[in-house]
Amino acid sequence: MLPLTTHTLEKLEMLLKTAGYKVRYEKGNFKTGACLLQHSKIIMVNKFSNLESRILAITELARELEMDYKLLDEKQLVFLQQLKQTNLQL
Repeated sequence: MLPLTTHTLEKLEMLLKTAGYKVRYEKGNFKTGACLLQHSKIIMVNKFSNLESRILAITELARELEMDYKLLDEKQLVFLQQLKQTNLQL
């Protein structure tokens, strides 16, 4: 299980940024904590979500995204592997 800290959120954001995705925090009519805009590399996160919800939502998206592993450094590859092997508990 990932620690639910600001540092974890920052690591997730940096992983996605390195992979070419942009994470934005906006208000909106979200049924979940985050969504991937169709045909773009922009991830919208509900800015009113708490830290735990943000981490869980971004983690779930990061697990499903197709990322070019060549863009990631070794630490980010290890972190991504950890994400993909972690079962999320809601």
